[in-house]
Amino acid sequence: MASSGPEEGAAEGDPASGETSRSWPAGPSSGAGRSRRPLLSSPGEEEAEADPLPAQSPSHLRAMSGRDKVALYCDRLLGGRKAEDANEAMSKYLLEKLKMKEKWLGVWKTNPELFFINSEDVLIPFVGILVEVTCKPSQSTSSHLKASVSVAEPFSSNIANIPRELVDNVLDELDHCVPLLEIYPVEGKDMVVSDIAQALDVVRFFYDFLWRDWDEDESCETYAALIEERIKLWCDIENGTIPAPIGQRFRKNLEKYKNMHLELIQYQSNIKEEPTAEEAVECWKKYYELVMLCGLLKIWEDLRLRAHGPLTPRILRRRRGHRDDGKAVTHIVAKTMTAEMVKDFSVDTLLQQHDNLNMALDSCYSGDSVVIFPGEYKAANLSMLTEDIIIQGAGKPEEIVIVSEPTHESFVVSKAHNVKLMHLTLVQQGTVDGIVVVESGHMTFVNCILKCEGTGVSVLTGASLTITNSEITGAQGAGVELHPGSTAILEGNKIHHCNNFKTSESSQGALGGINIKVVPVPKLKMKNNHIYSNNGYGVTILQPTDQLSTTGGILEFTASGDAEEDMLSKLMHELSVEMSSNTLDDIKGLSIVNS
Repeated sequence: MASSGPEEGAAEGDPASGETSRSWPAGPSSGAGRSRRPLLSSPGEEEAEADPLPAQSPSHLRAMSGRDKVALYCDRLLGGRKAEDANEAMSKYLLEKLKMKEKWLGVWKTNPELFFINSEDVLIPFVGILVEVTCKPSQSTSSHLKASVSVAEPFSSNIANIPRELVDNVLDELDHCVPLLEIYPVEGKDMVVSDIAQALDVVRFFYDFLWRDWDEDESCETYAALIEERIKLWCDIENGTIPAPIGQRFRKNLEKYKNMHLELIQYQSNIKEEPTAEEAVECWKKYYELVMLCGLLKIWEDLRLRAHGPLTPRILRRRRGHRDDGKAVTHIVAKTMTAEMVKDFSVDTLLQQHDNLNMALDSCYSGDSVVIFPGEYKAANLSMLTEDIIIQGAGKPEEIVIVSEPTHESFVVSKAHNVKLMHLTLVQQGTVDGIVVVESGHMTFVNCILKCEGTGVSVLTGASLTITNSEITGAQGAGVELHPGSTAILEGNKIHHCNNFKTSESSQGALGGINIKVVPVPKLKMKNNHIYSNNGYGVTILQPTDQLSTTGGILEFTASGDAEEDMLSKLMHELSVEMSSNTLDDIKGLSIVNS
């Protein structure tokens, strides 16, 4: 895989920011490795402290719009080239800039493992050293270009007590040649050096975010089209169109793929002779894990699925259906069961008592009911709802609180034909997916409070949702998101303070209360809902660009009865969107957005 090397780990923290740590934490030494040292010099040693690192040339790439990035990478750098020619195109671009100046100052940022034992015990993302750089023409690909470096004066580092002797020894072992993409030019008045800095930034971004090692195996008409999709994905993560938890999952999976790929290469290279049976098995195991993760990342890059994130299989449990005798059981969930709790049940009701909500759900067959008495509960089985059951609180919603497991990706996920939740409060903590995901079948909420931390309620293709007299708040995306071909009825609800994550200044911030994706068309019926205080529109309709006969990115409609409102009415009719007696208090109530 083409890689920009150890600086990828540092890229997550702003590599051009000049962020420094002026001391290296103490830590135990467990062994020796080449010139590496323990994490801190012995107390009796006195060495001159390194100066702070100078400021590096600022990056202008992050401020560049998505359209400008597409023009730069797809039109200017790649043009009509195939994936196998991408490395050559990047090298040619970079070498043209490097020819303009042979020597310049830069900050070499590399992995702490190169210098120290037990570097994983510390949080510093890189070791930075001020170096003088000498660039010479090379036939290598840009991701493997090397630069000749020497320690510049005054000796400067982000680690005040790093020994100068250690740095010299490491550079000697490397023959004073380090990956060019690990070097960040120092800020100054020299415009040529500034151009070199920008070129390095452009190439680093390509290998960090746009390049995939499997690209050469892909059969696509133009490689530039694939890169354009990835730029759009990156921009949507950055500007908040894709909610932050989903974006974090993508970055995490991409980084995991890169690390696993390097582990496989290193494992193979350490096998000197014919592999043993154990080595062959381990090699195949690592390979198949890599293939599975590769498939997951490819789903992300499918524009029809990516807004929800990788749809990894969640519900592996088979549906039980009804009991053979046709009887239904009411499961009582309470820490302690008393006669007062069951006095309202009929004498022929079959009751089972549980002090654990998880066990109650695990015991359910279709037709059963779960009655939860006041308290706070957790239940991983809420992410595997397959039976047609009713889950209801015995009291006010605020008294029966179910909190998600932070270590799980999902909170409430259903593919039951018909499942109903009543008089409950759901509190999402740490899970990545929406607070509720309706994968298939129908799900109903009555008098519930949904306190989101990630995304809101997602209704996937072919599924349906009914929410009445409930409250949805705090979602980092839309409060309710309707995927193509889904159905929803919303009546008497409050949807507020959704999509309130921080976005860039260029973000449209369109998503807010309800988000509708229209191919194929979903169906939505809204009545007596109050949608307010959302960071965006009350209702957003995502319409594919080629189906929208207007030139603007967002169409705003008022109650003036003009031609644009007629167009909106027509679209709502085609989408089977029924809206009556709703209150939309957001700055802009309803919008159509190009997707």
